[in-house]
Amino acid sequence: MADDSRTSDVGGRYARALFDLANETATIRAVADDMASLRRMRADSSDLRTLLASPAFTSADKVNALGALAAKAGFSDTTRKFLGLLASNGRAAALPDVITAFEALDAAARGAVSAVVTTAAPMSAAQSKAVAAALQSALGKAPEIETRVDPALLGGIRVRVGSKLFDASLRSKLDSLKFALKRA
Repeated sequence: MADDSRTSDVGGRYARALFDLANETATIRAVADDMASLRRMRADSSDLRTLLASPAFTSADKVNALGALAAKAGFSDTTRKFLGLLASNGRAAALPDVITAFEALDAAARGAVSAVVTTAAPMSAAQSKAVAAALQSALGKAPEIETRVDPALLGGIRVRVGSKLFDASLRSKLDSLKFALKRA
């Protein structure tokens, strides 16, 4: 049986090392911006996802590809060197975990908390402001909100903060009602 916790532990350790190095070299903001760019690039490119995950590519191939990507994107020297080290150590597949763990470390250092807000339709600016204010009040920290649209919710809102999920969507209420009717 595979131990999936090892990958996330590796990602966490690499993220901690990167965060500490960025802190020492006063490049946390630049590295955080680079990590956010990498997250978007990975989400947008199936070729990049394949490169990172596939054992068909050698470590040298991954070092070269990530180096070229970092140079073209204008990443900081810290990020470029880190990506080279990650790939040369055969840990390129852990990059998504590294990005997630780095972002969590960065948010904690700034006293912020990230929240994923999912709605059935795009929120207006006023609604986004109201959600941010409600989260600020409930959490006691400045929320960094990532919004998503999922028409399957039908209506309402779903908010994920860390491992906690607050689900006030119409879909979940209908599912609860359906379950209750089946039990009756």
